[in-house]
Amino acid sequence: MSDSIGRAFMRQTRIAAQGEPPQALGAPQPPLELPYDTTRRLVTLPDPHGVRPVEPRLLDVIEHRVTVRRYTEQPLGLVELSYLLWCTQGIKPLNMPNVTLRNVPSAGARHPFETLLLVNRVDDLAPGLYRYVASLHSLVALRLEEAGLVGRVMRASGGQSQIELAAVTFIWVAVPERTTWRYGERGYRYMLLDAGHVCQNLYLAAWSIGCGTCAIGAFDDDALNAVLELDGASQFVIYMATVGRRPGA
Repeated sequence: MSDSIGRAFMRQTRIAAQGEPPQALGAPQPPLELPYDTTRRLVTLPDPHGVRPVEPRLLDVIEHRVTVRRYTEQPLGLVELSYLLWCTQGIKPLNMPNVTLRNVPSAGARHPFETLLLVNRVDDLAPGLYRYVASLHSLVALRLEEAGLVGRVMRASGGQSQIELAAVTFIWVAVPERTTWRYGERGYRYMLLDAGHVCQNLYLAAWSIGCGTCAIGAFDDDALNAVLELDGASQFVIYMATVGRRPGA
């Protein structure tokens, strides 16, 4: 029987199938974070610890959490967005060079993701596309007030209307070199696992502040990468999730 795509992927990413990864061959470590345009104004995010959860007990959050696709029109506060970003990709203080420890697990602490935000309704932010600069716990605006951007992202995602209804959509962009530098082709497996860790943190953190989340894995890769001006190889969308206030929360 010939391999299906899935079986071929699992077979070709076995540890036994790997040669020496770039790290073992002496290749330099990729940057821990992509550079950003320093001519653009940074939006410094407020202290995420300023959030007051409406459901502070972890067990309650875990038991009550469900996927939510419909949201109220109330915007998120900037401190709430800060909290969600901190819970999903925030960098902990660490006195070690060339590594970051974040608030989610990642294979080898490689943390291969950049977080883009498609903002519809967040206090003190103009609608548009932003990038989270985790090292500074800040946002940098990429494309603001761009007509039709939300619709293009929605169409590339099979017309899922929650993208238009959400206060913000989290878009996680994989930079595979960070993980494959250490693990070779097996790193692609680890990135998929890492994406799940990040999204689950978003679900739980959002629920704790009266919001809901809907994970999105169904999208046209080529179309969505094109909308976001990603090359689809060195950088590509790996996962998304919408967030907005839950009705009745």
